[in-house]
Amino acid sequence: MAPRANWKGFLRLSLVTCPVALYPATSESEKISFNQLNRQTGHRIKYLKVDADTGEEVPNEDIVKGYQLEKDQFIEVTKEELEEIALESTRTIEIDEFVDKTEIDPRYLIRPYYLRPDGKVGHDAFAVIRETIREMDKVAIGRVVLTNREHIIALEPLDKGLVGTLLRYPYEVRSEQEYFDEIQDVKVTKDMLDLARHIVNQKSGRFEPDKFEDQYETALIELINQKRAGKPIVPKERPRGENVVDLMEALRRSVGGAAAETKAPKKAAKKPRKAAAGQKEMLMPIAGKKPAKEAAGKKPTARPQRKSA
Repeated sequence: MAPRANWKGFLRLSLVTCPVALYPATSESEKISFNQLNRQTGHRIKYLKVDADTGEEVPNEDIVKGYQLEKDQFIEVTKEELEEIALESTRTIEIDEFVDKTEIDPRYLIRPYYLRPDGKVGHDAFAVIRETIREMDKVAIGRVVLTNREHIIALEPLDKGLVGTLLRYPYEVRSEQEYFDEIQDVKVTKDMLDLARHIVNQKSGRFEPDKFEDQYETALIELINQKRAGKPIVPKERPRGENVVDLMEALRRSVGGAAAETKAPKKAAKKPRKAAAGQKEMLMPIAGKKPAKEAAGKKPTARPQRKSA
């Protein structure tokens, strides 16, 4: 089942306009989640919205938003008043400018969305805007209102559609100076750089997301399997960090370790993918997870029906 659109409206480049829909490009729904329980009864914990002074539960229709001026003093703002802030970006993504992707500081990136034509009309206009961005090798910058707030959005082509990445405003990004000022100025010798560069060259490769495994998720599945089977939980020994006494010696040893990894068979490098293996031991599949055989037999990129929710 296709996910619901987070936003519907229009995409506009000057006088070229088309109806579009915005969908989340990522999902956390497949990760294992926990409920809070009453240890004594085993029942789920339920949260109530109560008046801070009277302790009485407040129905949703009586709850309004308020901005705190000072302690115990608020300015009430109604839903109708918020809706009257009728920004054009509430219904239209207006492309304001085009920039080079390299100019966007990674700290400003929030989350990605998929943008596609909404309905059967407007595909021609959408294609013109998409191919213009692609041809110019630029990122289109616009604005969109999501969750009652206006966001900057960066648009770039992806296959037949567009990826829109929400961006932070400058006031949301902290200055690095307050964190980096106390870092000592250290003189790095050429020998150290040569050894470190050698390690990097030995470990260089291509970014392939399929090679990475969520080891914590796998450990959670194993833990739940053991508890469902009534097996005792034995704490594992935590890895210990080693104090670096001789930096040059540590670099030399690292070069040897990287060389050994490079000589190892490639099949062994892909062995850590245990996400499906952990699932094999499930007495019943965890909600939101695919059965082991199906998960092991398909790559994530070959499952177009598993759209993000």
